[in-house]
Amino acid sequence: MAPNDLPYSLGLHEIGDGLFAYLQPDGGWGWSNAGLITGGDGSLLVDTLFDLELTQAMLDSMARVTDTKPIGTVVNTHANGDHCYGNQLVTGAEVIASAASAAEMESLPPQALHAMLQLDLGPSTNDYLQASFGSFTFDGIELPPPDRTFSGDLALTVGERRIELIEVGPAHTAGDVLVHLPDEGVVFTGDILFINGTPIVWDGPFQNWIDACQRIIDMGCSTIVPGHGPLTDAAGVQRVADYLAFVMDESRERHAAGMSAAEAAADIELGSYADWTDAERIAINVDAAYREIDPDHEVANVLALFGQMAVLAGH
Repeated sequence: MAPNDLPYSLGLHEIGDGLFAYLQPDGGWGWSNAGLITGGDGSLLVDTLFDLELTQAMLDSMARVTDTKPIGTVVNTHANGDHCYGNQLVTGAEVIASAASAAEMESLPPQALHAMLQLDLGPSTNDYLQASFGSFTFDGIELPPPDRTFSGDLALTVGERRIELIEVGPAHTAGDVLVHLPDEGVVFTGDILFINGTPIVWDGPFQNWIDACQRIIDMGCSTIVPGHGPLTDAAGVQRVADYLAFVMDESRERHAAGMSAAEAAADIELGSYADWTDAERIAINVDAAYREIDPDHEVANVLALFGQMAVLAGH
């Protein structure tokens, strides 16, 4: 499906015969997309959502399909909570993730996010964190380890439908996975793609992520479902790759000039990327670039990075 054919509105959208995208505008912090793939008498769910209420609403919207084609498999594209915290609600399904994502899930429990929102980090940072995460409820979430893990590629079938799981991380996170349907020309990219929103380089390296974008382009898919934002095409994928290259180039220039990562993030003129949502994520991305440029770079504390983003966002 051409990206312009699908409205970017909340809910379940059919993108092909038995194929669905669940979209959550505006695609900012925590507002992620998911997917449903049917075949034969069953379904595969690509990702759950950030909390139990959101995930249940999504599952309810899918019930018209899944009542007769129940979800037998969940694939988590990566370990961030907005793509896996609702797993417990898909009872009886086998949960699959990359081995790297499974390890990372153990270090990112929902309780940590709940605790972060209770901290007193000063008015600016507190306001920013509430604006970013205050809409979500992290109580009552249990995140058991995936039932099955893999590294590299994994072939699956749902009915007669072929599905390729392709590990392209570390990039956004340690174990990012693409969910590719080669016969249908469809790919669910997880957070390798943020469309009209600013990518977050939690892990890197940058080149791995740029290479993952090129891999998506080379698939020649007609329908590309990002982890955040509206459906896109090859031009949208290239735009993400261009942003990543831009951040690395600008960071190298400022590192050579002796600027700190925080100074560089505040100094970079984002140009056309300034209109993307969450542009303040440049603070995280420059810090990640500095890690690559300088092995001796002292990595900033995550809470300090949120403080920098709060300032850049005007909180």
